[in-house]
Amino acid sequence: MSEAALELKGVEKTYNKGKPNAVEVLSGADLRVAEGELVALVAPSGAGKSTLLHIAGLLDVADAGSVRIGGHEMVGLSDRRRTAVRRQEVGFIYQFHHLLPEFTALENIVLPQLANGVGRAEAETRAADLLARVGIGNRADHRPAAMSGGEQQRVAFCRALANEPRLLLADEPTGNLDPATSDTVFETLIELARGTGLSALIATHNMELAARMDRVLRMENGVLVAD
Repeated sequence: MSEAALELKGVEKTYNKGKPNAVEVLSGADLRVAEGELVALVAPSGAGKSTLLHIAGLLDVADAGSVRIGGHEMVGLSDRRRTAVRRQEVGFIYQFHHLLPEFTALENIVLPQLANGVGRAEAETRAADLLARVGIGNRADHRPAAMSGGEQQRVAFCRALANEPRLLLADEPTGNLDPATSDTVFETLIELARGTGLSALIATHNMELAARMDRVLRMENGVLVAD
């Protein structure tokens, strides 16, 4: 069996641990996302899916368990190394696009590449190519305020893929859009992920959208089960 893009084993997370108001969010969660596989994560608000994604994306640290990306253990790495892996191996998309308002669509995609040591000319070429692939190449010079919600989220997709990550994590990426726009934008995300050979773990409330992916998982009492 080839190395998984992402593998979690026995992941536990409790907030306010040791206090009367302690909340156990993850209680031995196991997950494997194969190379090139698109997995949907379905759970109600407060079930712990955001915590799971943050731990998988090295934005948070589990209390116990193993987190492996590309076959390499992430638990115990220094903050500096975690940041480097996150920048190079993981793309993250949120419900709200979090674009920098003072920069154009193109610039928002160029900036993370510059931070990763890519030259400006190469970064701009890749940013323009990504925008064209999601159908908004003509919006490259527009700032977020001049773009629709769906266009802004497509820019966020491109930004997440700018450094050619191994793994894409998305937390309700279309949750802030109207149903019609959500459907179109989600389809764009799926096509982009498949076209680049990405592995992806995407949290969504929408079962119709989740059904378009390779596999659907649900969160129940802090663990993951097949739908």
